[in-house]
Amino acid sequence: MKDSRSFAVIGLGAFGTAVATELSRFGNHVIGVDLDERRVSQMSATLSSAVILDTTDEAALREADIDQYDVALVAIGRDIEASILTTMNLKMLGISTIWAKASSRTHHRILSKLGIQRVILPEQEMGRHISQMLNNPMLQDYVSLGNGFSVVNIITPDRLIGREVKVLGLGRNYDVTLLGIMRGSAFKQPDTPDFLLEKEDKLILLGKRPELRRFGDAL
Repeated sequence: MKDSRSFAVIGLGAFGTAVATELSRFGNHVIGVDLDERRVSQMSATLSSAVILDTTDEAALREADIDQYDVALVAIGRDIEASILTTMNLKMLGISTIWAKASSRTHHRILSKLGIQRVILPEQEMGRHISQMLNNPMLQDYVSLGNGFSVVNIITPDRLIGREVKVLGLGRNYDVTLLGIMRGSAFKQPDTPDFLLEKEDKLILLGKRPELRRFGDAL
């Protein structure tokens, strides 16, 4: 199992199921773990394996070979105690990369103290994501990279169709980098300032949020 990327998703509620399903769709080896027999049964045909397991029991985790997985996601919802004990057990097993879902800010603080790679507040992160898109109708998607940097995907406004990419003023008027352009299913990298923009081109931009916001407002 160590020869390939493998994931253990613990907690098969809506969030855990969505993550496990997508990881499996990408061709990864994924085990789903939950105490609920119904949830495990529903995911058994989708994932590499699915097991009923009490993850607050370190011995049970070891017996199920969870320590052989490269990455673990603790997606346990309301049971904060089970989430914390499971995360601690995974640390004890020596899993190199652990992410965990938090259900509150207090839960987030506790998990952060355990020294895992990332703690997620899904509702908060999705709220930010949606607010960004609602604020700017041309913004199709965005990813926060940390330290104030984001990558955004902005559709080319109608008034710029047929114009050269240089009219965007990137690097000159705005401290924003054009990483490339999605044209349908093809990725284009403008090789000259005279590269022409076409209808429904999606600009993939890198920059700090204030500059990206200033650029988006100007569009």
